[in-house]
Amino acid sequence: MAFDVGYVRGLFPSLGDGWIHFDPQAGMPIPDSVSSAVSTGFRQFSAPPSPLYPTGRATADVTDRARRAIADLVGGDPAGVVLGNSRLSLISALTESLLSSRKAVGDIVVSRTDDEENIIPWLRLAKRSGWNTRWAEIDVETGELPSWQYEKLLTGPVSVVTVSMASTVTGVLTDLQPIAPGAAHARALFVVDATSAAPFHTLDIKELGADVVVVSAQRWGGPPVAAMVFADPGRINALESVSLDPQATGPARLEPERVSGALLAGTVASVDYLAGLDEDSGGERRHRLTTAISGQAEYLGRLMVYLRSTLENLSQVHVIGESANRVPLLSFTFSGVSSDKVVQRLADNGVRALAGVPSRALDVMGVNDFGGAVTIGLGPYSTPVEVDHLARTLASLG
Repeated sequence: MAFDVGYVRGLFPSLGDGWIHFDPQAGMPIPDSVSSAVSTGFRQFSAPPSPLYPTGRATADVTDRARRAIADLVGGDPAGVVLGNSRLSLISALTESLLSSRKAVGDIVVSRTDDEENIIPWLRLAKRSGWNTRWAEIDVETGELPSWQYEKLLTGPVSVVTVSMASTVTGVLTDLQPIAPGAAHARALFVVDATSAAPFHTLDIKELGADVVVVSAQRWGGPPVAAMVFADPGRINALESVSLDPQATGPARLEPERVSGALLAGTVASVDYLAGLDEDSGGERRHRLTTAISGQAEYLGRLMVYLRSTLENLSQVHVIGESANRVPLLSFTFSGVSSDKVVQRLADNGVRALAGVPSRALDVMGVNDFGGAVTIGLGPYSTPVEVDHLARTLASLG
């Protein structure tokens, strides 16, 4: 069945606020099912997980359900799903465990495409462990992360290779297939931040070749909950526990703080929402996710082509990065007008967009020399009419 954007828009009561939402990188609008699950959860899951009393058992159950939901999303094992309040807290916990376990025994490879949440913890680990940081650089013309450079980057002792599957500011996808074998050959932990790709691409942790995949539910309409999924759950047991609970086992060993049961209920609801984007799809949740995300990707792929061609027809707009291989988001500069003024004009006309998004990629690409970049993204609720309104508003700046 063709993707039904009208049906999907009905899942988001917040779309009635009068705004056109082109800012999902700041957090996608919340579907009604998710907000209801969180609201109900605050009344049901007040206690910490425990087998000793009913409220504790209820929280333990929703925690398990959240692990299974994320596992279905990434094609992983629930026993390898570590839950946290943010990507930063989870990756920081992993770096602390690696340091305590003395697993950081080589240089750390990071990339300019990554968000700060997936850079800062590794830079701190490198500083504390005494090892160097190696940078994978982007192609400033295409916005891509050339894989050929990893042959040199992975020469010599390397403990960690971390990379984003898709850029949060340009949307450009990274080809992970040539990187994974090199990381495996170097016996490095291969960490993939799939946050920006997760709502738009069916993920399979084994096919990605990643040891760890990180996602954030806020990027697909979930609450502020992140997950760090290990391809081999047994690998967690080889790491030093960072939990405050000395009896913690499995993924809980890498969870230094408890995630609210209400937010975990919202996380489950958000994955179910993704699986339900195709209302006619049936079967197991993993199958429904694959079908629904594929249908959404086809619709947004067409809309993205329309968005980009529309912007490129505006003489003062320059889309950053020539690559067409991207998720449905991009950044652009506007000749003669700073990004903050562009975003203000858009807001005055009912369009939400972003400016000043921290990005080492945009810094390297020199966008600050042109007044900064405006970042916009599409969601499953976006329509061609909204793209047309965006173009008319931008044209009024000329």
